[in-house]
Amino acid sequence: MATQSNYPHFLLVPLMSQSHLIPFTDMAKLLALRGIAITIIITPLNAIRFKTIIDQAIHSNLNIQFIPLQFPCQQAGLPQGRENMDSIPSPDLKKQFILASMFVFLGLGMLPSSSRFHGISCFTLLCCKNIERSDVLKSVAADSESFEVPGMPDKIEFTKAQLPPGFQPSSDGSGFAEKMRATAILAQGEVVNSFEELEPDYLLEYKKLENKVWCIGPVSLCNKEMSNKFGRGNKASIDENQCLKWLDSRKPKSLIYACFGSLCHFSTSQLIEIGLGLEASNRPFVWIIRQSDCSFELEERLLEERYEERIRGRGLIIRGWAPQVLILSHPAVGGFLTHCGWNSTVEGICSGVPMITWQGVLPK
Repeated sequence: MATQSNYPHFLLVPLMSQSHLIPFTDMAKLLALRGIAITIIITPLNAIRFKTIIDQAIHSNLNIQFIPLQFPCQQAGLPQGRENMDSIPSPDLKKQFILASMFVFLGLGMLPSSSRFHGISCFTLLCCKNIERSDVLKSVAADSESFEVPGMPDKIEFTKAQLPPGFQPSSDGSGFAEKMRATAILAQGEVVNSFEELEPDYLLEYKKLENKVWCIGPVSLCNKEMSNKFGRGNKASIDENQCLKWLDSRKPKSLIYACFGSLCHFSTSQLIEIGLGLEASNRPFVWIIRQSDCSFELEERLLEERYEERIRGRGLIIRGWAPQVLILSHPAVGGFLTHCGWNSTVEGICSGVPMITWQGVLPK
C-alpha cells in the first residue's frame, strides 16, 4: 500500500447500510486510483463483510485503509451487534439506527471542508429540497392527500404518507428530524452517485439550489475485474465458479434476475407467490432471497411443494448475498425484477438490462 505523505488524504464516513457502504467503497477506489490517500471509518462487523475489498485494495497497491470504530448500539437503544441497517430485527428500529449513525458523525466532528455523499438520485434530492424549502405540506391535511412538488421540471405528485420520515416532525419531542436537517446544512458540497446524461434537467435544477454538486456515477463501473464484481459488498452466498458456470449455460438475454435489495422484507406467503410467478414465467431465472427471510416456515413450504425439484435446471435460488454486478453484466440476463433501489437501478442501466420495477415493496 502506498505511503507517500504528500498525497491528498480523504476521510470517508459512511452510513452503515449496504446501500451506502457499497457505492462509498467504490468511490474510495476511484479516488485512490487517482493517487489520493483514503481512510474509511467502519465498524468491526462491517469490516468483516468488506474484508474482500480491503484485501483487493492492498493487493492492487491502493492507498486505502479501514479504521474500525465501535458502533454505539446501546447508547441509541439498539440490540448489541446491529451494526448494519440490514441487521436490525424490525423496521421500527430504523430511527434508533440512524440515531446511532448520527452519534458517529457528530463524534468525529464536521470538518470545514466536508462534503456529503448521496446514494440517491438528483431527482430525489430535488424533490426533497423543494418540499423542504416550500410551505406545500402546510396545506396538506391528510396523509392520503396528494400534492404537487413545486419547482420541478415535470409535474410530480406524492401523498404525505409516501414521504421519508425526515419530513415528519419528531413525534417524541426529541427534535430528531430537525437535528438531522440542521447537520446536513453544514456540508460544503455534495457528491452524487448519478450522471448528467441520466437526469440532466433534475441535476441542472438542483445545482441552482446547491452551489457545489458533483455527479461522479455510476461508481459501480470501477469494478472491471471479475473478482471485484464477485466480492463487492459482502461474501457471496454462492461459489464464483458455480455461479458463472450456471450463467454460462444459458442462452443470451434468456433469464430473469429477481432481487429486492438488502432491506426489503417479505412474508412467507409473499415469497411463495414470487416463486410461483417466476416458475410460471417459463423462463430461466436467478432468485435472491434475503438470509433473514429464509425462515423455517419458508423452507418447509418449498420442500412440501417440491418447488426446487420442479425448477431444477431452470431456476437458481441464492439464499443470502448475491454478486449482483457480476450477474447483471452477464450476457444471459434479459430482465431484472427489482425494488428500484438506486444502486440496483443504476447497475441495471449500466448493464443495459430491461427492468421490471416493483417499487412498492420499499418506501422510496
